[in-house]
Amino acid sequence: MSLPKIVSTEEWTVARRELLDKEKEFTRQRDRLNTERRELPMVEVTKPYGFEGPDGTRSLLDLFEGRPQLIVYHFMFHPDWEDGCPSCSAGTDELSPGFIEHLNIRDTTYALVSRAPLAKLDRWKAKKGWTIPWYSTNDGDFSYDFGATIDASRGYDEYNYRTLDEYAAMGHESMKTAEQPYDMPGRTCFLQVDGTVFRTYSVYARGLESTGGSYYFLDLTALGRQEDWEQPAGRSINARGNQPDFAS
Repeated sequence: MSLPKIVSTEEWTVARRELLDKEKEFTRQRDRLNTERRELPMVEVTKPYGFEGPDGTRSLLDLFEGRPQLIVYHFMFHPDWEDGCPSCSAGTDELSPGFIEHLNIRDTTYALVSRAPLAKLDRWKAKKGWTIPWYSTNDGDFSYDFGATIDASRGYDEYNYRTLDEYAAMGHESMKTAEQPYDMPGRTCFLQVDGTVFRTYSVYARGLESTGGSYYFLDLTALGRQEDWEQPAGRSINARGNQPDFAS
């Protein structure tokens, strides 16, 4: 691995300022993209999905736990597996109780959903020491309909908005030749308005990589960070969380 070249403080400062200009432009692009994401049209969810949890069968609306927003992570756990996906597990390990609390404060619930039976999910959850709600679809339609389970024989032959044939043409033959059904990771955001549930956003593959904690996840939702209010002292809180816009 090659290391960066050694320069003087003056040369480093010039290079850093050039990079800072690019970073500021990237921040502005991200803000514009977040706005477009919040304005993405939403689709009403009418199918009566069922989820098995510690308290029995629950509806999709029940998973909101009374909050307006729900983020579901499609955790890869095939019904025949004894352990959860290592990659999904690594990502879930990083979600601390404080992270979940920060989402809840913004009226957003976070939950895991998998096809494996609840007993397997509970065992893996206990082994990992997680407290995040985790529900089993018992191989119902939910993960198929929302793009996280592939089964071409049932018409579910797309992942991340590409068909299996497209993946094969790109050199990813395994997406088409792997034994089906199989699961892939994903994250879907929902909004409920007066008891009616809407799908607002779904993301898969590299789009799942998070870099900004709870704010990053809130940026995926229809309501965003929900920080456009005034503090009692009169200081305006902007979308970055009580920080002035230094990007401009």
